[in-house]
Amino acid sequence: MIDHIGIAVADYEASKAFYAKALAPLGMTLLVEIQGWAGFGEKNKASFWFGPDEQTQAPMHLAFRASNTETVDQFYQAAIAAGAKDNGKPGMREMYHPNYYGAFVIDLNGHN
Repeated sequence: MIDHIGIAVADYEASKAFYAKALAPLGMTLLVEIQGWAGFGEKNKASFWFGPDEQTQAPMHLAFRASNTETVDQFYQAAIAAGAKDNGKPGMREMYHPNYYGAFVIDLNGHN
């Protein structure tokens, strides 16, 4: 339903390094950099964009799809290793729906 999203980050290079590591298990890579913005995605389609700005958004909730529970676990481990803070270890979250398996981290800009 959503084609892409773009957010402002405080430190572009640090965010680029963080997301390159955190999103790798999900198959998302840096596909393009245009006018100071990074576009991450898969299959030649950048769907997650960010760029530098002195004023970033208040903490947001961003959710990336994973194909299975092992990939969620790998994302969580990669994000923590890249500098994220734990906000919910991988596990079932049946309050969202019966088969929802997720993990939550806080990125370098405070986003969940």
